[in-house]
Amino acid sequence: MKRYKIFTFVVLLIGMGMVILAGLKLADTQKIYQEGDKAYEDIRGQIKKVSETDGSVAKESASHDDKPRENTEELSLKIPLVYIPESGIDIEVLKTINEDSAAWLYSPDTVIDYPVMKADDYNYYLNHLPDGTVNLNGSLFIDYNCAPDFSDRLTVIYGHHMKSGKMFGSLKGYKNQSYYEDNPFMYLYTDKGNYRVDLIYGCVIGAGQWREQAFMFEENVGELMQYAAYNTTFKSDIEYEEGDRVVVLSTCSYEFDEARYAVVGILREEYSRVVSE
Repeated sequence: MKRYKIFTFVVLLIGMGMVILAGLKLADTQKIYQEGDKAYEDIRGQIKKVSETDGSVAKESASHDDKPRENTEELSLKIPLVYIPESGIDIEVLKTINEDSAAWLYSPDTVIDYPVMKADDYNYYLNHLPDGTVNLNGSLFIDYNCAPDFSDRLTVIYGHHMKSGKMFGSLKGYKNQSYYEDNPFMYLYTDKGNYRVDLIYGCVIGAGQWREQAFMFEENVGELMQYAAYNTTFKSDIEYEEGDRVVVLSTCSYEFDEARYAVVGILREEYSRVVSE
């Protein structure tokens, strides 16, 4: 009987220790996530241009209407195609933080408001912030098989599905039609020009199938679009035409082991050059 009591006491102590260790680990993880969130806030503060009049960040409200922005002398040879809200993003300043910076992705009324990095592999930016700090939030980054300037017919951007909803955690919303209707587009800001990303499909796909069908290569964009159209989680009135530049936003999903959720969009240029007669 005495041995039984000792055994029970030891088991109880081990159990309590495991609970304490789990709590400490959770607290430590939450601290890491919070540090990552704070780092992104700091980056936004560094690279967003400040209005000279009132000190606020220069940003207009987003609209899906094709309202042209005012032409400047620099843009006098361009025709506005779609309305792009003023972001206040200074890509050149962003590049001083990290020369791997390729763009800034912004989704109105969601948490997506992040820099996009160009990568040399699939690993580094999974656990590194844009400033090089090691952090579990990682960064949004372009598949290294894709051109970092979005000139390819296909560009794939990866990001973590955070439980907090940060990074690409909010993409799961596109599994519901109503969420798509509230958030049908995003904006992409680069040093070469700005784009509206008109979202057309969202689909679940296994990581193995993604690799086997080599959907990260632009020569397979037609097959990718067929797969996405057949398996889409929402309906869009956007039409894909051959020659359109496609952007895929990819994150983890949990329908099965190694599931991925990919939101597919079409790049719409802000301006087009006037063709001389």
